[in-house]
Amino acid sequence: MSSKTMGKLAVLALFASTTLGAVSTASADSFTLRAGAGHPSGPAVYVTDLEKYFVPEVKRRVAAETDHTIEFVEGYGGSIAGVAETLEAVQNGILDIGAYCFCFEPAKLFLHNFPYYAPFGPQDSAQQMQATRAVYDKTAWLTDTFEKEYKQKLLGLHGWDNYHLGTTDPWDTVDDLKGVKVGGAGPNLPWLEFAGAVPVQSTLPDGYLSLQTGVYHGWLMFPSAYLGFKFYEPAPHYTQIGFGAMGVNGLTMNLRSFNRLPPEIQKILVEVGRGYEEQAGKSLNARQKAGLEGLAKVGAKMKVLPEEARAGWAKSLAGFPSRQAKDADGRGMPGTEVMKNYLEAVNATGYKWPHPYSLN
Repeated sequence: MSSKTMGKLAVLALFASTTLGAVSTASADSFTLRAGAGHPSGPAVYVTDLEKYFVPEVKRRVAAETDHTIEFVEGYGGSIAGVAETLEAVQNGILDIGAYCFCFEPAKLFLHNFPYYAPFGPQDSAQQMQATRAVYDKTAWLTDTFEKEYKQKLLGLHGWDNYHLGTTDPWDTVDDLKGVKVGGAGPNLPWLEFAGAVPVQSTLPDGYLSLQTGVYHGWLMFPSAYLGFKFYEPAPHYTQIGFGAMGVNGLTMNLRSFNRLPPEIQKILVEVGRGYEEQAGKSLNARQKAGLEGLAKVGAKMKVLPEEARAGWAKSLAGFPSRQAKDADGRGMPGTEVMKNYLEAVNATGYKWPHPYSLN
């Protein structure tokens, strides 16, 4: 994290502990929570579900089921914390509740990005979220890490819809991507090794200008955001590859903030957090469909990668899950256990991989 970012977080932490913290505890029956995300609501489905479902549902249920009231100070699109700052903002109490992608914490949450390590998985987001939840239920370490290491409670999981590839220039075969610079969140960049493309780590807010100015010439991106961020303008060629939906986002709450609330409000937060997770698959599937339809409507040049080429791409990554599992093991994380549980969970949904994975 840069010194500028650390300074920003320190100032906001001081502000939170003095001003907003006082508001939160000013009355025994009235509470104010700060909720935010680095991505904007609208283009980012997990943020939309926070703003449109979680926040109003918590307010409604607290008013209907308790003697208390609860309000939210909401900050999306990085207005309180950026995409790579949200975990720390929740940990430090700058945010009481934060939604973020684990992909922007490649060291701290390395293993929580496990769906990225087995690409070409479930295309359906509901199926993906089912498999991801099964792994969390079977591997307590994943949930415990948030509390033990980062002083926050995991309220619910969310994700991204099915990943495809947008480019500034047309391409016909995978060989055409050799040497082409392609942006991505980080954990998904190894997918590009087979194609010989040049991976560039980036974030959604930087994508449009970077594509426009030639910092890179492609983006690994799901259609909901590709449409929402208007990436089709500088990069109009969109190829459906089907790298898979990814359950790699989470909604967490600062433990101190959670523990100071009455038990009846805590119960509502936990239940609505699970509701947020349970509707994730449906929300993401709807936005995948709307995103593809929207891209076609605005004139994006769309095609589907032939299945034979897709299977070959998947085969080239056959050793990726095992490699990442061993990397996590070496970091003191239960990498092999998690990846084994994930592959089994995906198989249990009935999904058929284009090329099966195994752990060595």
